[in-house]
Amino acid sequence: MQIHQVLVSASPGDAITNSAFELRDLLRRLGPSEMFAHHIHPGVADEVIDLSKYFLTASPRPRDDVLLYHASIGDPEVHGFIVERPERLILMYHNISPAEAFAPYEPGFAGLLDAGRRDLSVLKDRVTMALCDSAFNASELVALGYDDVRVSRLIIDARALHSVERDDGTSHHLAEMMDGPVALFVGQILPHKRPELLVWALHALATYLIPEAHLVLVGSPRLPRYAGAVQQQIVELGLHRAWMTGAVAPETLRSFYERADLFVTASDHEGFCVPFLEAMSFGVPIVARGTTAVPETLGGAGLVLDSDDSPLVMAEAWAEVMGDPAVRDDLRARGTARLRDFDPDDARRQVLEHLASVL
Repeated sequence: MQIHQVLVSASPGDAITNSAFELRDLLRRLGPSEMFAHHIHPGVADEVIDLSKYFLTASPRPRDDVLLYHASIGDPEVHGFIVERPERLILMYHNISPAEAFAPYEPGFAGLLDAGRRDLSVLKDRVTMALCDSAFNASELVALGYDDVRVSRLIIDARALHSVERDDGTSHHLAEMMDGPVALFVGQILPHKRPELLVWALHALATYLIPEAHLVLVGSPRLPRYAGAVQQQIVELGLHRAWMTGAVAPETLRSFYERADLFVTASDHEGFCVPFLEAMSFGVPIVARGTTAVPETLGGAGLVLDSDDSPLVMAEAWAEVMGDPAVRDDLRARGTARLRDFDPDDARRQVLEHLASVL
């Protein structure tokens, strides 16, 4: 039996791609297993096969085989492939961001997100089992009428960054140039992540509470028009202590986590949020808006704000954590304890048990 994975896109550092690599290593213990994608970044081209070449790998008895489809956005070619193939289908649902947040900046991208949600409805009778990395994600599929929906932890080694070589240049720069406390955000600069709220929070923090505070936004500016708007906001507010870095290498990301005094996010929509686990592994306390899957992933390990709290309230929460060692120590301890719930070996066993029950 062959068990292959299908992704819309694969790229280095992407959480879904990373989880698929982990899953591939596990599936290869059972038999032949490859990763296929429609869009492949050159950085992973040696590891991921173009979806158009699937026929070269397909077995002569495809109905005995399995496709694992990672759903996170729509793509007409991928959807057509999934619908037409005879293999049994297991859906790995990572959630699909709300299209309305993207429409003003990239209507075409918003259309793909809308299409992805429509595709979920079409696929429900085609899917043997759906695996979700959070109960929040699972609830969406249940509402769509999926029969067999299960929550299964992502296979993530949150401490993997600790094994990469530190970027000494970045570490030196951060030590020399950032003399005050640092709030760190890690994630793509996208509308539903609401980085503009973090910028407003820094403005309030620097104006009224901690003038020497910094904000570092680490992540790919996937929608240049939107990222440009956030950068313009930083310029207009005169926030010389705010820094949008763009995408960074793992070695550089490690340096940022090691320097951070606080991890922050104001996202409107998260299906899981892998950077929470990375922050916990580095002992960085977390302050986050309590939207969608955020409280579930944190599991009490962070300071969770109401979804309608203003940037001023965020600033006050940041100042509380930055200025009180007892609060920081408590959040670090809770993060360390919560991280034990995401042991990658436990996640591997869980996935195998789910697969065995249906295959």
